Amino acid sequence: MVSTDRLLAFAAMSFLLIVIPGPSVLFVVGRALAQGKRAALITVLGNTLGAYAAVVAVAVGVGAIVERSAIVFTTLKLVGAAYLVYLGVKAVRQRGALHASFNGGGPAHGGLRTLWEGFAVGVANPKTIVFFAAVLPQFVDRAQGHVVAQMLLLGLIFNIIALASDSVWGLVAATARDWFARSPRRLALVGGFGGLTMIGLGVTIATTGRKD
Repeated sequence: MVSTDRLLAFAAMSFLLIVIPGPSVLFVVGRALAQGKRAALITVLGNTLGAYAAVVAVAVGVGAIVERSAIVFTTLKLVGAAYLVYLGVKAVRQRGALHASFNGGGPAHGGLRTLWEGFAVGVANPKTIVFFAAVLPQFVDRAQGHVVAQMLLLGLIFNIIALASDSVWGLVAATARDWFARSPRRLALVGGFGGLTMIGLGVTIATTGRKD
């Protein structure tokens, strides 16, 4: 299996990548501001499961296809970006209902739906797939065999670090949201900001990345 030195080196590289706010962090923060702590943590879990699904895809060879095909890469990127924009627009339109939800009213957001939305964003993040496709193979010791198992283990380490980091971001953002909740107007503003954050993130993903 993977040596301790390789595991530690990969964990260090993963940590440096994860602690810098990226698409996952911005999405979780947007959800925390719009819907609170519970939704943020469920989103983190869904996002982590989605990212690990990407690890599995890379381990069985799908990642290589995405890396080599500009059409597949662009399609996946645009689908993920469009979904983020959709969620952002929805959050902006429903910002006035946030205060009602604090008092037991307003539309309920089911845990399964929140989990699925987090999963969809995690699995459709092209930057994550490309990172796994480019980095995971470099830390695999092919002489030891069990290449797929090694990649799954490395991906698990990455996602454990991401789970912890994203949870901290979500909890911090949710705490700030509690202060805004004391005023309906402030809460509506923060709900709109969370939605705009997701829209901006979607636009950024759609307009960045490789051009080939």
